Amino acid sequence: MNYVLMIGGMALVTVLIKALFFILGDRLVFPPWLNLALSFVPVTVLTAIITPMILAPHGNGLELHWWNPQLLASLIAVIVCVLSRRQLLTIVVGLLSFFFFQWQFSM
Repeated sequence: MNYVLMIGGMALVTVLIKALFFILGDRLVFPPWLNLALSFVPVTVLTAIITPMILAPHGNGLELHWWNPQLLASLIAVIVCVLSRRQLLTIVVGLLSFFFFQWQFSM
């Protein structure tokens, strides 16, 4: 029962915090430095989610070797992104290279 109350309390706090921003709308003005800091949040969160999946895909420590398909595909995707600056191309090439390496190394 304690877990249910804890999860319910966390959900309530989360909803109240998010609802506060919608209720106040444009009346809530942040200083420029905070707006700048908040602009980096999506990139930071995405990096924190993706990096462990690339460097330690099985959760058994770092897998920094040439037969890690996640690592190879991510390096290729970074190169394509830097050279082309096209998101869709980067996603397609990254996925295709990941599936190719995964298929190649499973043989």
